[in-house]
Amino acid sequence: MAETLEIRWHGRGGQGTVTGAKVYAEACLSSGSYVQAFPEYGPERSGAPVRAFNRISSKEIRVHCPVLKPAVVIVADATLLDAINVTEGAPDNAIFLINSPKDPGEIRAKLKLKPTQKAFTVDATRIAIDNIGRAMPNAAIVGALGKVVDMPSFDSIHESVRKSFGKKFSQKIIVGNLYALQTGYKEVREG
Repeated sequence: MAETLEIRWHGRGGQGTVTGAKVYAEACLSSGSYVQAFPEYGPERSGAPVRAFNRISSKEIRVHCPVLKPAVVIVADATLLDAINVTEGAPDNAIFLINSPKDPGEIRAKLKLKPTQKAFTVDATRIAIDNIGRAMPNAAIVGALGKVVDMPSFDSIHESVRKSFGKKFSQKIIVGNLYALQTGYKEVREG
């Protein structure tokens, strides 16, 4: 891992984008990394665009500002691709992880990515509906993210989801999210 991995999440209010960033950070923290996870809200209503950020580092993090040059950009709602510039500030080697049933090559072309940038897709909404009965794609996206960046271990992510969701949800919802996590990890595609 680079000294600090910076991630920017794009989603809509009510999709679990902020929770996804926090759960991922907790998994990295339990694996010995220093972490930050924080949201940036616009109009605070369901469906409004939201951003969340992560910093994961092997050293203490002393920066406290939004992520401006994300190594990883996550888009939890593909409709945002037509509404905002998700590539803003992304370096030439950035990774884009998009919640979409489309082939990653289609996303690569739509975003006009550079040859050195990588595009991944996972149909996280379908996975969520299949496993928890609701369009809450965060667990599947966190699973895909763990696979894409190869950190932390899947077991650490699994435990973080179990602990975090165990505080708020029924056993049925927890199990469904754990299945969504695993499916996202297995089904993420690169193009």
